[in-house]
Amino acid sequence: MRCLFAVLALLVSLPSLAADYRSVGVPAAILYDAPSDKARKLYLIKTATPVEVVVKLEGWLKVRDAEGSLAWIASSQLVDRRTLIVTAAHAELRAADNDNAPVSRQVEKWVVLDYAGPAAPGWVRVSHPEGGSGFVRANQVWGL
Repeated sequence: MRCLFAVLALLVSLPSLAADYRSVGVPAAILYDAPSDKARKLYLIKTATPVEVVVKLEGWLKVRDAEGSLAWIASSQLVDRRTLIVTAAHAELRAADNDNAPVSRQVEKWVVLDYAGPAAPGWVRVSHPEGGSGFVRANQVWGL
């Protein structure tokens, strides 16, 4: 009976294990080493950059960036808009979610793309900020 309760507790908690990604919603946000605007400033992060929320405190979020760095940001600086950032040296935006589809655009490392939804396994649908949409390999971007 205890095992049944343990399994049920685990199943109920599973949705909370999903990653919580947000994007910077201001032109540039300051990241800190502690949850306070009096803490040491670490670096700036530009608008639309995705971050993963790992800890929530009143008014502050501890986030992870695409390089794995952890820092604190005021929660008011983030929006729910879902973006991805290219982590491969070059990513190819394709017309369909397969390697044989025509390449519509080459995308450089650190370019932010808008998440447009899932696709075939290993692929994601995106749109480019300068126009155009397509599919990119999931292992070439961060923020999923």
